[in-house]
Amino acid sequence: MIRYSTAGESHGEALIALVSGLPAGVPVDLDFVNRELWRRQQGYGRGGRMKIETDKVHILSGVRHGKTIGSPVAIEIVNRDWKNWEEKLPVEAGDPAKHQAVASPRPGHADLAGALKYNFPDARYVLERASARESTARVAAGAFAKLLLRELGIEIASHVIRVGRVELARTASWEEIAAVAAKNEVVLSCVDAVAEAHMKGEVEEASRTGDTVGGVFEVVVHNVPAGLGTYATWDERLDGLLAWSVMSLQAVKAVEIGRGVTAAESFGSAVHDAIHYAEEPNGKPTRFTRERNNAGGVEGGVSNGEDIVVRGYLKPISTLRRPLESVRFDTREATSASYERSDICVVPAAGVAAEAMTAMTIAGLAHEKFGGDSAIEMKRNFQGYIDQIRSF
Repeated sequence: MIRYSTAGESHGEALIALVSGLPAGVPVDLDFVNRELWRRQQGYGRGGRMKIETDKVHILSGVRHGKTIGSPVAIEIVNRDWKNWEEKLPVEAGDPAKHQAVASPRPGHADLAGALKYNFPDARYVLERASARESTARVAAGAFAKLLLRELGIEIASHVIRVGRVELARTASWEEIAAVAAKNEVVLSCVDAVAEAHMKGEVEEASRTGDTVGGVFEVVVHNVPAGLGTYATWDERLDGLLAWSVMSLQAVKAVEIGRGVTAAESFGSAVHDAIHYAEEPNGKPTRFTRERNNAGGVEGGVSNGEDIVVRGYLKPISTLRRPLESVRFDTREATSASYERSDICVVPAAGVAAEAMTAMTIAGLAHEKFGGDSAIEMKRNFQGYIDQIRSF
């Protein structure tokens, strides 16, 4: 079983990811892992923190001579901003006078609920762990899942389909989405330049008014075979696991598989993807085909061989330069919500984090189905299954 966990605070010394269950012999491309972290930091509307941090992984265990060795992979990502917080957030008792309290909770953030839950006098410790900075460690862990999936020919990429009121008005091809992920300059990760320009205008309007703006990202899994997940047990359904993993990301408030939202207002004949059987181009074997992919690659909790399509609906960031009304923790007096250095729009970055969560889910199910203590064994089992499908 492939599992992962993260540790670390937003302004702490470092973020940590621990990934266990990866088979031995997976080639580890550190440039690729670091580029995934770089992608997470990009996008029009990011805040000042991204000018401070240059996220890079430091592998502590589980990788030797460029390959996984079957033991847990421990990853450290240093927070460069720690030097500015070392005396404010010391591990030891330190000087309480240097503590920087979050004195009034921000609407939409975990501040108030977390302070009540853990009996904190202010929301500083809540902010430190609830912050989306934690997703940095998830992206690092997800990069290792992607490296494993790459051995099976499975690829994952994301793009932005909505920012604020501006939405991409067409379906993007896999080639377009992959090209966006490969770019060395990131604006808002939209496949359409005209739509992206209008999205940029939404971010600029939010910036002018001291506001923030959310949107929708789409993650696509390409070349995934039919048969991952199951309809047999409720908690192992692929769509449920994908929704859980993407919904766990900070600020994601809804998850959609395929055309789930519009399907609810349509007749069945317009939603379900008719099945055909035909020879593929380029002399490949015959296979079951679909003209559409409204199901998003998942039917009955099982992958059906089409691209898996997952959308995450991201609320606007909770920290506003023009704060909403709040109440002081100490006096209960009305005041404005606290302000912490923050972003205006993080939809492209959230898409990268969702790629990581999707990769962990797909890699975990693939390893569960195909097994193998080594990458060679897993690839052999995988190929045997692919041959089985082709001869069905």
